[in-house]
Amino acid sequence: MRRKQAEIATDPVAFAAFYRRHVDAVTRFLARRVDAPHTVADLVAEVFVAVLDSAHTYRAELGTEIAWLYGVARNTLSAERRRVYKQLQLTDRVSGRRALDTDDVARLEERIDAERHARLAFEAMAELPEGERAVLELVVIDQLTVTEAALALGIRQGTAKVRLHRARQTLRNLPFVTDGAPG
Repeated sequence: MRRKQAEIATDPVAFAAFYRRHVDAVTRFLARRVDAPHTVADLVAEVFVAVLDSAHTYRAELGTEIAWLYGVARNTLSAERRRVYKQLQLTDRVSGRRALDTDDVARLEERIDAERHARLAFEAMAELPEGERAVLELVVIDQLTVTEAALALGIRQGTAKVRLHRARQTLRNLPFVTDGAPG
């Protein structure tokens, strides 16, 4: 699988198949965290550019493609947030972005609207320490297993379990924390 994964960096057909297989999941992942259609579209593109650069780092024995891809998406989103934070003017943030057509915007608005409940959950988790919040997001909202969340975050499975337990204890009165979440 590692060899096959590395092929996406050099084989356009393999990359296109990988992209088709995962673009919806990546878009949902980002739409849960960002509420601007143009930003979601840009970040999805950036994630797949990052995939081309880091395909050689995927290790099938450590977890699924989607867990690895969520780790790439999370890093891409973090980098974008740091970049935006450093920008002082709105014009700097929007320059150079391709214009989306009406259908693109409508689809992204639908996706963003569909993920509004997840954004409310993110607000409730905002006060958690970063490590606990990150594991809880990936397990409860993104529906990864604890093992996959650990892979996406680059931490040990035991560490992920401890962080998840602490986060759930802190937010135990909120129904989304335990409802339907893989443990």
